[in-house]
Amino acid sequence: MVVGVVPDVPVVSRRRFDYTVPERWRAEVRVGARVRVPFHGRRVGGWVTALGVEPPPGVRLQAITGVSGHGPPPAVLDLAGWASWRWALAPATVLRMASPERNVRHLPALPPSSGTAVGTPERDAVRTPLPGDERGGPPSGPPPRLLRRPPATDLLPLVLEVVGQATGPVVVLVPAAGWAVRLADRLRRRGVDVARGWDEAAAGWPVVVGARSVAWAPVPRLGAAVVLDCHDHTERYDAAEVLAERAARDGAPCVLVSPCPTAVQVARYGPAEVPERSAERSGWPAVTMADRRGADPRTGLLSEELVALARRRPGTPERPLVCVLNRTAPLLACAACGELARCDECGRPVEEVGDELVCGGCATARPVVCTACGATRLAVRRRSVSRLRGELEALLGVVVGEVWGPRQPVPAAPVLVGTEAVLHRVRHAAGVAFLDVDQHLLAPRYTAAEETLALLVRAGRLVGGRGDATAGTVLVQTRLPDHTVLQAAVAGNPGLVTELDVRRALSLPPYAALAVVRSAHRPALEGVEVAPLGGERWLVRAPDHAVLCDAVSVLHGGVQVDPTDV
Repeated sequence: MVVGVVPDVPVVSRRRFDYTVPERWRAEVRVGARVRVPFHGRRVGGWVTALGVEPPPGVRLQAITGVSGHGPPPAVLDLAGWASWRWALAPATVLRMASPERNVRHLPALPPSSGTAVGTPERDAVRTPLPGDERGGPPSGPPPRLLRRPPATDLLPLVLEVVGQATGPVVVLVPAAGWAVRLADRLRRRGVDVARGWDEAAAGWPVVVGARSVAWAPVPRLGAAVVLDCHDHTERYDAAEVLAERAARDGAPCVLVSPCPTAVQVARYGPAEVPERSAERSGWPAVTMADRRGADPRTGLLSEELVALARRRPGTPERPLVCVLNRTAPLLACAACGELARCDECGRPVEEVGDELVCGGCATARPVVCTACGATRLAVRRRSVSRLRGELEALLGVVVGEVWGPRQPVPAAPVLVGTEAVLHRVRHAAGVAFLDVDQHLLAPRYTAAEETLALLVRAGRLVGGRGDATAGTVLVQTRLPDHTVLQAAVAGNPGLVTELDVRRALSLPPYAALAVVRSAHRPALEGVEVAPLGGERWLVRAPDHAVLCDAVSVLHGGVQVDPTDV
């Protein structure tokens, strides 16, 4: 018995290596199984991707040295090959995400309500596209449904509806592990059998709920897929797109839900199904703006509106007032009128270089002059979270806790201050104040507007919708009160944020596909545009992902597909 194995060594995992299987392990070896194999004088892990392989003539094969247990089913192996091509990732990197953290040698029995077991994959000769034809075949399922629902909407009824109509296992993708735990508990209280681990998902439990890695859940064939907050799953790869692709390959319905779908998602899956205007508005938080352009510079980031919010909605340890301040690059503002110094061409913040203001995005230079009032003195706006905590304590006369890391316990204080990570560490808030939202709006990324709106969505979940009499308030301190993102949040209408015309003119997604390559020399790629970004970084642009991913597939590492920091 000869099998093809992809070793757990990223630099060579695009190749398949053939091994023989000793008699004692033949009953356990199937496509997707995790095995141990000898490789260049050492033993490494790997995944079986093909059975019944014909080895090259005259080659003496080595034998596998052990079977670790179950691994991704054939459908997930196929999907991993596509994702490896789509985001220029090593197949071993993708397969690790699709494998259990601990060895699984036996699958548990299904609950009585689940019917018959799904069964194990066929043991006949199987060939998968990993490595090989990574693109796979054309999707066969219905197009995903894109739903726009306001932040305060309870999405449990929607999930229950999909589960009730599905004819097979349902995978539910959420942005965070805490959300997954709470949703799974709510489903169980309503009599739904939800898998508690990788082994139960592989056994065929009716529902699998989890964060990013659940897109690779070991379900042999999907019955349906649900992605909650589909805008919030992009890091190295887009988990929402992975699950949508998987549903299409299995012919299963897929529902994508978000208060603010991205421009790429609207172009790919849209238009979004939108609720009635008054219902959507009532589900968004009450947002107030503090215009800081004419504020006394001695007040710094602590505005009168912030003090009024703290007195009107005093926080408690259970429902604190949350203040958000990101540690990002400093912004320049006019010392006379408070207007931000921005590029006249692209609107990005500028830096003072010698006797000029230079844009870090398009390199446009101009004199050190405020375009609003003509003053020539600019001030740097920068404040650390630790220093701000002390100032807040002195101003409000209460204990202020600082949240600075994902593993740090959240202090039991009526007021919390931290970077945007603090929005993921608490569940309810009396109010949320963005002390310098302009840092987010003017971030040097073409997705800055979408990411800022997503932060306001997260804040809205903490304080509740404006239709709830007990809901809190979101305060944004800004020198850009007319920005479309802030106007959309105030109106509770994310549809006001439209950037498609600008993106079309600049050849940005969804009208182009982008990648960033790190290389000391200009990469030699065919059929794509290559432009320098500085710092040994090169921007690769193509009309679509088929052209882009084929072009960068010849490179070995140093590639980031779908970058946002350009």
